[in-house]
This record gives sequence, C-alpha cells and structure tokens, in this order.
Amino acid sequence: MSVIPLLVCDDSNMARKQVLRALPAEWQVSITQASDGRQGMEAIRKGLGQVVLLDLTMPEMDGYQVLSAIRAEGLQAQVIVISGDVQEEAVRRVHELGALAFLKKPFDQDELRETLDGLGLLNAPGPAPLAARPEPTAEISFRDAFRETVNVAIGRAAALIAKVLGVFVHLPVPNVNILEVGELHMALMDAGNGNQLTAICQGFIGSGIAGEALLMFHDSEIADMAQLMQRQGTEYSDLEMLLDLSSVLIGACLSSIAEQIDVVFSQGHPQILGQHAAIDELIRVNQQRWKKTLAVEISYSLEGHDIHFDLLLLFTEDSIQRLTDKLAYLMS
Repeated sequence: MSVIPLLVCDDSNMARKQVLRALPAEWQVSITQASDGRQGMEAIRKGLGQVVLLDLTMPEMDGYQVLSAIRAEGLQAQVIVISGDVQEEAVRRVHELGALAFLKKPFDQDELRETLDGLGLLNAPGPAPLAARPEPTAEISFRDAFRETVNVAIGRAAALIAKVLGVFVHLPVPNVNILEVGELHMALMDAGNGNQLTAICQGFIGSGIAGEALLMFHDSEIADMAQLMQRQGTEYSDLEMLLDLSSVLIGACLSSIAEQIDVVFSQGHPQILGQHAAIDELIRVNQQRWKKTLAVEISYSLEGHDIHFDLLLLFTEDSIQRLTDKLAYLMS
C-alpha cells in the first residue's frame, strides 16, 4: 500500500501539532509541515502535498493565494481547509477555488476522520500494522498558543460582523506581545497614525484574568460604516452604531477566548474613551490604567470599502500566569 504525501500548512506551531495529533492512527502518510503559504507551495511543487490540510490566515502567502496558485499551476493536490476564519463567504470562496472541504477551528479527531473518509482519502488498511506515528515534539510557546486561541476568536467575531454589515472581513494574523507601558503607548500611537479616533473600551474579568478590550474607529470612516449599517432615521446616532458594533465584536471575541480556555468573563459596560479625540489624548487619560500588559493587536478591514478598525485586547500583568496555566494543556 502506497504512503500518501501529506502537507500540513499553518503558521501556528500549535495548530500544526493539533492537526498531527488528530490524524487517524492507521492512515499511511508521510508528513511535511509548512509555516506559510510560500513554504507550502514549494512542498506541493515537489510532490509532497498530494493531500493538503491548509490554514487560511498566514503571513507571506495566505490560504486563498495557495489555492489560487495550485489551480493556476495545474498542480495535483487535494485540499482540506482548516481555518478560524468561519465567515460564510470564506467557506464559499475556498470551495470555489477548489478546496474539497472546510473544517472550522477548533475541530476534533472524529470530524477530521469523517471528512477524510467521506472524500475517500483514507487508504484501506495495510496488510501489516503500521508503526506508531511519532508524537510531535516541537515546543509550543505561550505566545503561539495564545495567538492561535485569539485567531479562532477573531474569526468568530468577523463572521458576526460580516453578517451585520453584509461585507467580507479581511482577517490579519494577530500580534501578541508583552508590552511595557511605553511600548503600549507606541502601539496606540501607531494605530492612530495621525488620525482622530473614537475608541470604545470594555473591561472584563473572570477566573483570575482581567483586562480591557479597546476598539478604535477612525472618525473619517464612521460615515461609511453608518451607510453599511443602513440605519433608518436620525435617532440612531453614530455613537449608538459604534457601541452596537463594539458589543458584537468584543463580545464574540471574549466569549470565544473564554470558551476555549474554560473560563467565564464578566464584561463591564462599554465606555467612550475619547470621542473625536486624538490618540495622544487617549493615552494621556488612560496612562495609569496600563502598566506592563499582554497586548493582542488585530486590524480588521472590510473588503470593497476604505474601512479599518483596530481591536486591542489588553490583559493585566497578573493575568499572564493564569492564562499560561489555562493554556498548558494546549502547549503540552
């Protein structure tokens, strides 16, 4: 029985490890790993990706570009997408580009097995039992584990925003960093980039983890956002619209993170940190609230519109150890 060349392509070390652990034990495959789309394409061109388990949101070259390149180059690869970007339009696009199936992160072993079996990709049992597949040994860092957790969360949030606004949301690779207070101020200044902002801040706390979610809208783009919301009448103000969007986006992100690490967050009422205030004013007002911080930066953009908004999840220094403990089972 021939061995199937299998490529696992995902920028997250932890996600690749989860996929490898979920592979059916009896499936006869030779495994190649790639951490971005360019590496993945190199492997496919060498014949190392007869079956490909592909992430969508990656640096260098994303999953959509990989699918397009496979088609353009006429390469033989049977692709199953495994992604945290769960927008209905994302699922439609990958099927249109030739993917055979779409699994939503986080997935389980049974789901992967059923998908492989349904596509006829599980080879028949060989005449002799296979040697046990070696366990993935790569070390998973806290940053990688938490970034993958956030990746799933922002995908769920984007799917909700896409439905509310009727658009396709481009998802970035989230940045996860532990920032000193000065570095956080620099990150906020960079997000502002000379423009005036309206920022919505919402505190959260639970199971020894606490922080603030900060959603920043560029004032120059708020009118376009309002048009997308198709609001009726003048009773629905710009501020109400931003609070509604913030509630959807922040709520979905936090609930997904909480679900994945098995905690419950209580959320405070959203606050307007600096309506029409320049970013340096936001920093001045809040400089006492943010010391050493675990910061997650996500910049959403809406396809076909010049609209961007930035989400910062800021976890207190005291929360880092608790998060590490909660993620330990994923990192092991």
